[in-house]
Amino acid sequence: MPDMLVRLYDLGDASAIHQRAQEAGVTVRRAEPWDRKRYRQFVEKTFGELWAAEADLAYGHSPITAYIAERDGRILGFAAYECTRRGFFGPTGVTEGERSRGVGAALLFRCLESMREMGYAYAIIGGVGPEEYYQKLCGAVVIPGSETGVYESLHELRRRDR
Repeated sequence: MPDMLVRLYDLGDASAIHQRAQEAGVTVRRAEPWDRKRYRQFVEKTFGELWAAEADLAYGHSPITAYIAERDGRILGFAAYECTRRGFFGPTGVTEGERSRGVGAALLFRCLESMREMGYAYAIIGGVGPEEYYQKLCGAVVIPGSETGVYESLHELRRRDR
């Protein structure tokens, strides 16, 4: 799974994406300190301990580098950045029932917009599964030779645990 590069200085207008989420009753907001326990529990329960360990690193930054999507106080998805490496987007995930409804796109763009505001010209999306999704949504391009990338030690850990 390769890494992808996003040109943040060329990032398109995401107002329609954010509006779609709002119209679906979804609030996308930066995680707060008091969200930490339920944020971690959500990520661990929905995506596993390894994802939770990575996602929790967003709380080591000020401001916190994670966003949550919720409806009626229930977390539907999350996205974080600056967790595994500086300038990296991810991890991110949305509950199965909310996929393909724009929640993930709204989370992605909140993070990318925040990274741009921090002064980044580029963002790296590490270990991408759905390349076409990111190409279409934010113009991401595959970084040649990045198939092993920074997640090689994670892949090795998973191989040993089998």
